[in-house]
Amino acid sequence: MTPHPRHTSPIDPGFVPASLWTRDFLAACARTPGSSALAIGLRRPDGTASVFRTQVLPSGAGDADNLLHVERTVKFLLWARGGDEILLSGPLAEPLAAALRRQYVAGGARAFDAEFVRKLFERPLTFTVVPEAGLPAESASHLPLGRNLGGCRIGFDLGGSDRKCAALIDGKVVFSEEVKWDPYFQTNPDYHLEGIRDSLRLAAAHLPRVDAIGGSAAGVYISNRVRAASLFRGITDPEVFDRRVKNLFVDLGKEWEVPFEVLNDGDVTALAASMSLGRNSVLGIAMGTSVAAGYVDPKGNLTNWLSELAFVPVDYRVDGPADEWSGDLGCGVQYFSQQGVGRLLPLAGIHLPTSMRLPEQLEELQKLMKAGDARALRVYEAIGIAFGYALAHFASFYDYQCLLIMGRVTSGTGGDVIIDRARAVLRDEFPELRIDLVVPDEKDKRHGQAVAAASLPPL
Repeated sequence: MTPHPRHTSPIDPGFVPASLWTRDFLAACARTPGSSALAIGLRRPDGTASVFRTQVLPSGAGDADNLLHVERTVKFLLWARGGDEILLSGPLAEPLAAALRRQYVAGGARAFDAEFVRKLFERPLTFTVVPEAGLPAESASHLPLGRNLGGCRIGFDLGGSDRKCAALIDGKVVFSEEVKWDPYFQTNPDYHLEGIRDSLRLAAAHLPRVDAIGGSAAGVYISNRVRAASLFRGITDPEVFDRRVKNLFVDLGKEWEVPFEVLNDGDVTALAASMSLGRNSVLGIAMGTSVAAGYVDPKGNLTNWLSELAFVPVDYRVDGPADEWSGDLGCGVQYFSQQGVGRLLPLAGIHLPTSMRLPEQLEELQKLMKAGDARALRVYEAIGIAFGYALAHFASFYDYQCLLIMGRVTSGTGGDVIIDRARAVLRDEFPELRIDLVVPDEKDKRHGQAVAAASLPPL
């Protein structure tokens, strides 16, 4: 499959949109006799499950394209929805399951993803072939959190380059603050703990009392316990992680002796949009140190989906940029984050000192954009083009009509360029999609997650 995008970036011309490649592949299936259906089920230890249905070409000439389509789809589903059991059903399920087993195993191409699933669900990832009747009934846990604004509350949001906090009284923000920090490669959990404590004390100083605390942080959290999080990636000793990190937020809740809830930062992004707009079917994406995403379903509920879109494939070129953590190619973090900015800068002819950290590189880009530098414009255009194609791909997995866009990468006039180019891609390539791209005001972009996080715990 060699799609021909109507929109391309001169500084990243090799981009192969997953949305276009998949559309061409499915069109080939539709016109090729012998093509067949394939169902991909995902199930978790708690029994919640989902099923994704697609098509594959006949065995033989289409084998390579079939494996690429199915493996990339499974990868997307693992990081978007999550599950430790993958159930395949269809005439070609057996050879495809065998190929996937060879990749998603220690030493395989997707060893990182397999280990993530094991860590998250404390069970190994399995691939099983089942008849249609053996597929699970679709269900997702709905989280009755959020939209609680009464009382004196603290909200915090922990990113990779800064941590934000806000103090609210009956829903009104009386204080908000942003503090730079560098948690990614810190090997001592005390760095993280003391930083969070400092933010909580800052907010508490502006309240007559503290009734509840809600938090937003990159990673996966179940019952306030850290299961997997990039914020703590520097803590590689499993014993230290289990003893000092896993229950960090549980322990903080005990310290403050008030209702205390922490969710993935992406879920709080989506919740913020749903609350402020009064709409459901919302996908929220924050472009910051990584890619935070979350989803509010058509009924207005948060789900237990992972929505870790930093790791989902959006570019199918064979020599795409590699994610430094997982090693996989063409994943969202290399396009919609500070890492993506750092990748694009030299391609646009902007050469910064190698010692400059990614947040400072973004600041330099923003300065150049404000000064009218054409190279900076090309960086933002490249992000926007890739984003537009990615949004169409996301629509195959999420039922959403509203997209909230936040994060440091989208701040300033460069963010306007990203949105304009994404809208142009959707208009010209996917006119059947009806997705409203919503941008909060500048203050909400930077502090909206902390405010929404404050609403998580009921009193």
